[in-house]
Formats: sequence, C-alpha cells, structure tokens
Amino acid sequence: MDIKAKFDHYNFNVSDLEKSIAFYQKALGFEVARQKKAEDGSFILVYLTDRSSDFSLELTWLRDREEPYNLGDNEMHLCVRVSGDYEDVRKFHQEMGCVCYENESMGLYFINDPDGYWIEILPQT
Repeated sequence: MDIKAKFDHYNFNVSDLEKSIAFYQKALGFEVARQKKAEDGSFILVYLTDRSSDFSLELTWLRDREEPYNLGDNEMHLCVRVSGDYEDVRKFHQEMGCVCYENESMGLYFINDPDGYWIEILPQT
C-alpha cells in the first residue's frame, strides 16, 4: 500500500479562546476560517488560517477545563514563516512581550501564546 498523506491541521488546547484568537490575529495575522460549537456547549473548535495554505491551526476550548494545561517540557512547537522585514517582525513581537527564546546564530526566534505554546518564527524564503 502506497499511502500519500497531506498535512491538514495542528491543535492547541486553550484556556481563553477569545484571548488566544486575538493573540494569533495580532502576532501572526491569522484569521478565523471556521468554528464548531458542541450542541451542549462543552467545547468550541476554532480553525485559524494563514490565507495562503490549506493548513490550519485548531484552537480547542473545553468548558469544564479549569486548570492550566500541562505542557510538560514544551519540547514541541509550531513553526511559521513570516513575510516582510524579518527584523521588523521580531521587533514587533518583542514589543508585544511574547518572544520567549532567540537564537541569533541560527537566525530564528520563538514566541509563546497565552497558554505557553511555542511558535518558531522564520523568515519567508
């Protein structure tokens, strides 16, 4: 069997859906593409798009979740490439206060979202 898979989406569970949506809109320019609400109100799924690919970021909010998510060692991350002047984007993220790690020798940095997920930021190639 020759299976050909294609990336579709990645999921982050979030504590405050509106705060997370606002963060991704401001920090990365993502937009809400669609959402699904459970009939009983137990969860909301929001799919964010970058408007240039088929890939989406799914934000999942669970009504009964009260404690912060345990991200363990947080060794996983999402990576995005940004267009425009990379240093201007980095400065914008620094001003937002969301830069959590920089590696200038490798030419990259990470931002973290309101729940602590890391997003690697690379320049557009």
